[in-house]
Amino acid sequence: MASVASGVMGAVAIRTEDLETVDEVLDRAAEINGDIEAYVEPAIAGRLRRALTFADWRSAADATAALLADLGVAQSDVVCLVLPPSIEFAILYQAIIRLGAITTGINPRLGVPERDSILERMKPVLCVVEEGGDRFASPDGRVVVLSDLVDPPPRLRPPVPPRSSSDPVAVVWTSGTTGLPKGALFDHAALRAVAAGTDVLSQAGDRRLSPLPFSHVSYVTRAWDEIANGITTIISPAPWRAESTLAAMIAENVTVAQGVPTQWALLMEHDELKRENLAHLRLAGTGAARMAPSQVRELADRLGVPVVVRYTSTETSLGTGTRPGDPDEVVALTVGRPVPGVEMVLVDAAGAPVTLGEVGRVRLRSAAVMRGYVGSCSGLDRGQSPPIDLELTAGVLDEDGWVTTGDFGILDVDGNLSLVGRDNELYQRGGYNVYPAEVEQAIDGLAGVAQVAVVAGEDPVLGEVGVAFVVAAPGAEPPTLGSLRAHVELLLADYKAPDVLVLLEALPVTPMGKIDKRSLKSIADEAAAQRSEERVAQRQSLREQGGGDFGNDAVAQPRTQET
Repeated sequence: MASVASGVMGAVAIRTEDLETVDEVLDRAAEINGDIEAYVEPAIAGRLRRALTFADWRSAADATAALLADLGVAQSDVVCLVLPPSIEFAILYQAIIRLGAITTGINPRLGVPERDSILERMKPVLCVVEEGGDRFASPDGRVVVLSDLVDPPPRLRPPVPPRSSSDPVAVVWTSGTTGLPKGALFDHAALRAVAAGTDVLSQAGDRRLSPLPFSHVSYVTRAWDEIANGITTIISPAPWRAESTLAAMIAENVTVAQGVPTQWALLMEHDELKRENLAHLRLAGTGAARMAPSQVRELADRLGVPVVVRYTSTETSLGTGTRPGDPDEVVALTVGRPVPGVEMVLVDAAGAPVTLGEVGRVRLRSAAVMRGYVGSCSGLDRGQSPPIDLELTAGVLDEDGWVTTGDFGILDVDGNLSLVGRDNELYQRGGYNVYPAEVEQAIDGLAGVAQVAVVAGEDPVLGEVGVAFVVAAPGAEPPTLGSLRAHVELLLADYKAPDVLVLLEALPVTPMGKIDKRSLKSIADEAAAQRSEERVAQRQSLREQGGGDFGNDAVAQPRTQET
């Protein structure tokens, strides 16, 4: 299925306008770029380098499709892959597509309730799991260990009825940071649209580092683009570590390196991350969270290539991005402008466009958006595609194709979007709206701060207060609450300054590498409650001493005395 191989350059972009499905794109790529590596698993301690060419990918996918058909997988069936990123995942994804079936990936790091909720709704006919995962509970379908599907003998794929670009390909699950995941259904046409909007991230023959789970939208929906451009996907060694990732970047002549800010911060701790060691690199990409201007500048200086940021959502697949040549401040403080094929508007609570400089909810529209959120597959006859939950979908995707995201932002005069927070993160301090991302951006500029996350904590007087979780920069003096508040009040309204400071050695992250604010919420509530108790005690002490009170917390007044 995979072999030890060396890098082969010279891939060409292929024309795909006349094609309907992703597997047709692979068939053509196997003829034109057959000797080009499609996937590489880099050598690490105890494991040899493995690679798969486009020609071998097609052959392996055909044989695996035949094997899956023997196991009962047919057109429109759902197959669940509970696997880490690997060459085998890529082969299975293509094999499932070749049968006209639908892939849904589950990140192995998801919690049991999240995983079980997906299985209950999707009713997959087959679940493929890692070795040792044979106790995985599937409500109806069969569970197969990956090793039973590896290296099947060469066979032609089974014949399937004619298909079109409107046929479903995959269900991609939201991260579930605010509840159980929701599944976004994508068809072949959406994946073709993604290829048209990938923009500067793709050039023919790129060797692209992939640090995200293959169940993520950034892998699942980019298959058309990567195959058509003959892109080699370099799979980051798992579990992700800076040392092994950097070694892979150097050894595999990576041209496009992508990572979330946390990953880049860990990589920048290593002296080997420099232009001399990465001569083939042409672009560094980031997203999912903010990166301070100083970090952007340092990363660009060390790599000698542009740093770009991308913003999207699971439901839209494409969104906005900065461009090579944009100033560091634009890359750090905004998520750029809409990529090709994407329309964007910011609206108020009534759905009307806001004026320039006002906060509005972000809405996106393109041919790459999901068809809708999937509903329950219970009771479906074989051959029926997963249904769309019309009620759930209507709350996000309207009849005109606009997706209303959970993000709020502001547009500048150049059309760059600055995100200020999510609807589930917005909190009210004494009746005033506070967007955590705006406060975090302000704190980023404070000396001694390496990372920050602002989370609302419950308060009996103000309703909610801001709790700043800060990781101090190595060797730096951590900020005090007083210095933090004074700094924020120079840049923002005084009521936006956090009321509580919690110092941490590291911020928790989700399986997708984002800061896990949900896990910080209980700590924030406890810290806010402790603050409230201390203030009550201080008030009582002042009254007993005849010193008056702290005044009315519910109104936005300068709060220097609170520090």
